[in-house]
Amino acid sequence: MRRLFIAGNWKMNLLREDAVALAEAVAAKADTVGMVDFAVCPPSVYLDAVGQALRGSKVGLGAQNMYHEAKGAFTGELSAAMLLDVGCQYVILGHSERRHILGETDLDVNRKVKAAIAAGLSPIVCVGETLAQREAEETLQLISSQFRGSLADLTEDDMQKVVIAYEPVWAIGTGRTASPEQAEQVHADLRQMLKDQYNTAVADTVRIQYGGSVNEGNAASLLSQPNIDGALVGGASLKADSFLAIAIKAISG
Repeated sequence: MRRLFIAGNWKMNLLREDAVALAEAVAAKADTVGMVDFAVCPPSVYLDAVGQALRGSKVGLGAQNMYHEAKGAFTGELSAAMLLDVGCQYVILGHSERRHILGETDLDVNRKVKAAIAAGLSPIVCVGETLAQREAEETLQLISSQFRGSLADLTEDDMQKVVIAYEPVWAIGTGRTASPEQAEQVHADLRQMLKDQYNTAVADTVRIQYGGSVNEGNAASLLSQPNIDGALVGGASLKADSFLAIAIKAISG
């Protein structure tokens, strides 16, 4: 059975003092919530401080991005080794904000995924359609293309180290959320892609999160769907109580 995985993407929010305080609060309360894995992904400049605040807790540390090269003249970038050095276990790759605002392609994401896995990080790989693509009934086509491109040439063992996050672009930071039925359909499609590309064992193992205005009010209905294995949480992850409440609502039904 796939274990529920709730990760918080803090994006470009919080300064050091508040980031550490939030991490400490999440760490203290997460230990009281069973049957759920947690991670938080702070801005890169606070990874070390947040990692120290999480030490000894059940909450994993994740980064919001990385570069595919191991080292070199790449000003402003961070390598997988650097992330590991400050205690990261996870890294978010291919988030829609990086794809649509910063122009990252599936090939860019794929290079990063391979580098992350080779270094020992677990990548959280994001896919998702825009509102125009959904209204044009192109969701499956777009998700399939991102799946194939972002996860190209991974072995079965590689794939089982990956977390997929379905984040419809039109639901990120907008207050709009995919209905449980809409989200479940895409998750089921992704599960079938895993089965077709690999086998049933891989499809049954890989966790697929939902992201897009997830909060305490909609968590239970979304995370009760059979193919939704957790959430990649944005705004609601910036307060410990609201972040932990998502997990509590999910396991309590």
